[in-house]
Amino acid sequence: MRYENAKRKYALFSILSFLAHISNFISQMKKNFLYCSIILAIFAFSACKDKDAFTISGTVTNPGSLKKIFLIEQDSSKISIVDSTNLTDDGKFQFKHASPFSNLYEIRLGGTVFDLIAKNGEQIKFSTNLTDPNKAYEISGSEESQKIQAFNKVYNYFAGERTRLTAEYEGKAQAIGKESDSLIAVYTPLFQKINVDYGVKVLKFVADNKYSIAGVYAINSLDPTRYEPEMIAYADDIKDKFKDNPGVQQFIAKMMAIKPVSVGQKAPEFTATGMDGKPVNLADYKGKYVMLDFWASWCAPCRHENPNVVKQYGIYHPKGLNILGISLDTDKGAWMQAAATDKLTWTHVSDLKTFEGPTEKLYHIEAIPSNFIINPEGIIIAKNVTGSDLEEFLNKTFNKPQ
Repeated sequence: MRYENAKRKYALFSILSFLAHISNFISQMKKNFLYCSIILAIFAFSACKDKDAFTISGTVTNPGSLKKIFLIEQDSSKISIVDSTNLTDDGKFQFKHASPFSNLYEIRLGGTVFDLIAKNGEQIKFSTNLTDPNKAYEISGSEESQKIQAFNKVYNYFAGERTRLTAEYEGKAQAIGKESDSLIAVYTPLFQKINVDYGVKVLKFVADNKYSIAGVYAINSLDPTRYEPEMIAYADDIKDKFKDNPGVQQFIAKMMAIKPVSVGQKAPEFTATGMDGKPVNLADYKGKYVMLDFWASWCAPCRHENPNVVKQYGIYHPKGLNILGISLDTDKGAWMQAAATDKLTWTHVSDLKTFEGPTEKLYHIEAIPSNFIINPEGIIIAKNVTGSDLEEFLNKTFNKPQ
């Protein structure tokens, strides 16, 4: 009996051990299956990524009558439509495009555009509601695109402030039937404050995103006449980056080209022909303050600024300010007549070749009016200052405490 009981116990123990072994085996198989599934999923996800293109999968809610949408490549070297597609009945769309380097793109939905940055291998998801008055959108799968989205919030806010202020100004001007000097005096500093605040925000964004295409895009939204030193410094910082992006390289090349005629640089020497046909050299002004004033008889903004320049010359010439007018005219008669009419009594020269003159090319003149203020040591100390900014600068320069 003891022997039989022992056999039964042993059999029961064997069965329990076998069941435990089976249970452990199944449990381990489940773990292995889960592990394999994860590995396979990761492999499948990696395999689905196209290293030779990026994809944008989008959803548009409330598209209305919109059917066709466009993918636009946009950078500082070109703007071109690279693809188009139709929305499905449920508002879906997809783009697939090759971009071996990070580049700026737009999705154009009717009259609304949405910025993003994409490069090969990215799988970007996009969604928006076209009835949203704020044109909000969601984007994932591209960290760079989220940066450009963050910058656009800054840009749109200040654009809205300018629009609001413009409407307010125009409403008051219409109410009194004219644009009065007193109204201009009230609103000019308000517009200036918006521009200054915007510049501060943009420069902070650029500093935080220095090596992002979003940073390049952001700094190019600034007024180059006002922010040229910051733009040149930024181009210097990124000159060894983005070597595969032609748009960024074009921006860097442009900034490096104008660096020799930027604030803080030695003003390049030149000789040009005066109204009397005799040569005039920049070296003639060595040891003096001189403002190079690029203008033309046909340039309406130049003619509008001339009374201010005449006024400042009257105040500061006795204190040491000289002006050398450089005309972009091709007609000598028109040039001389305009100088006489506007009472520009300082020395004038011209190559009579518009923007193609050697002096204009030397100083990279791309728009007028344009000016350079040079100190007695021959260093450019200010550039493209007009209106009240010119008055303020000259006052600080010539009325320094002794």
